[in-house]
Amino acid sequence: MAKDSSFDIVSKIEFPEVTNAINIAMKEIATRYDFKGSKSNVSLEKEELVLVSDDEYKLEQLKDVLISKLIKRNVPIKNISYKKVENASGGTVRQRAELVSGIDKDNAKKINSIIKDKGLKVKSQIQDDQIRVTGKSRDDLQQVIAAIREADLPIDVQFINYR
Repeated sequence: MAKDSSFDIVSKIEFPEVTNAINIAMKEIATRYDFKGSKSNVSLEKEELVLVSDDEYKLEQLKDVLISKLIKRNVPIKNISYKKVENASGGTVRQRAELVSGIDKDNAKKINSIIKDKGLKVKSQIQDDQIRVTGKSRDDLQQVIAAIREADLPIDVQFINYR
């Protein structure tokens, strides 16, 4: 009897990489001509990014710089949910962005339905904020991974613990 193979589907953000991307973005902003004399800043408060700039145009430029640095550090951009732009003190504007980590119930149900629609001999179960997929055939597991990668999910997922 062959042992079952398995893997976990997770949605994680590496916070040290986010911190590194913020530091690199702040260095670039300090040297950019269009940000000279600007009160632009990016900070990480718990699991939330806080972007502050002089006006909404510079805030968008700040966001573009930050996103490019996050992409270079392999941080999933899909897992960032931006909130409304609000006025801050000193004539600046602020925008908060939540870093979503983990698979919520709705997305877990979507992933489970994708797995079931493939009609393969695999089992999937939701475990807190991750999904474990088990099956006898590693080929079936590879097909599940391919199907989930093709699906247009609102979050970025990673596949870990492949055994």
